[in-house]
Amino acid sequence: MTALVAPNRSIVESLVRQSLFREIGREQPATPAPTLVVNSSARHMHISPENLELLFGKGAELTVHKWLYQEGQFAAQQTVTLIGPRKRIIPNLRILGPCRNLTQIELAITDSIQLGIDVPLRMSGDIEGTPGGYVMGPKGLLEMKHGIIRAARHVHMSPSDAKFHNVKHLDKITLKVDSKGCRTRFDDLIVRVDSSFKLEVHIDTDEANACDLEHATKVELLKS
Repeated sequence: MTALVAPNRSIVESLVRQSLFREIGREQPATPAPTLVVNSSARHMHISPENLELLFGKGAELTVHKWLYQEGQFAAQQTVTLIGPRKRIIPNLRILGPCRNLTQIELAITDSIQLGIDVPLRMSGDIEGTPGGYVMGPKGLLEMKHGIIRAARHVHMSPSDAKFHNVKHLDKITLKVDSKGCRTRFDDLIVRVDSSFKLEVHIDTDEANACDLEHATKVELLKS
């Protein structure tokens, strides 16, 4: 005799809801949209353990200054000075943790003008053929052959967020920001999907200022 397997509770609840709404002649409410967070990503540095030791001394470890929205990510207490051509500098460049397997610096266009270099738009980690510079820490000087980029605007999504918005990893989507009567669209946000991600858009400081993100009244994702 074959044993009967009880249906999944969530399936039963869904069927009951559907039946109830049919009985009362109403449509079942749509799944609520996941809460969208949009953050301005200020200039910062990602660093490898080897380069951290070079700049801060043997055995150096990153310490937390402020936890960020994504789980396990933080702004570190450690900062460095970035030196560009003709000794132009950006002081107090914040390092983000934890350490990564490569060293990379992300700037906005305004920062690159201040530094005196032409910074290409790239996805994080795509640093081949990008400009470099010198980074000064309290214990040493690092010569970066490459690794300075302007990070492409992007949105972090969990698989369930991606399903809701009907997109997949590396698709592109549009961000709409309403702020004090001003409506701004940012096309070509790159979708990054991972089970560890919370729904969050990253734009740089120039983009955030352009749309007056600080006073935004509504943010919305639209399928491109």
